[in-house]
Amino acid sequence: QVQLVESGGGLVQAGGSLRLSCAASGRTFSDCAVGWFRQAPGKEREFVAGINRSGGRTYYQDSVKGRFTISRDNAKNTGYLQMNSLKPENTAVYYCAAGRVYTDRTIPTRGRDYDYWGQGTQVTVSS
Repeated sequence: QVQLVESGGGLVQAGGSLRLSCAASGRTFSDCAVGWFRQAPGKEREFVAGINRSGGRTYYQDSVKGRFTISRDNAKNTGYLQMNSLKPENTAVYYCAAGRVYTDRTIPTRGRDYDYWGQGTQVTVSS
């Protein structure tokens, strides 16, 4: 079992940066790929970025490539999402998720492939 708690959200002006953290408890965090998702008002939840178990591989939604960076520190049981050059359209509740995977290369992009979810943190980008 893994419990996830996000932090780091807030209000930022367009062009600014935020760093989200995802603190995990439980013994199996390092067995999980980690993903970040977001859900804006009136829209479906969407995949933003993912990282494999060991942290050596990442995958991003096209719209955030070059601006967002996902990382993890398994020794600290923590995942991160560094968000730079934020845009108003990035406003959403951001969720981290952890999914048990069988191979180190796997990075799920579908929400249903993740087993554990945090409560979400609000990110608001003003224009």
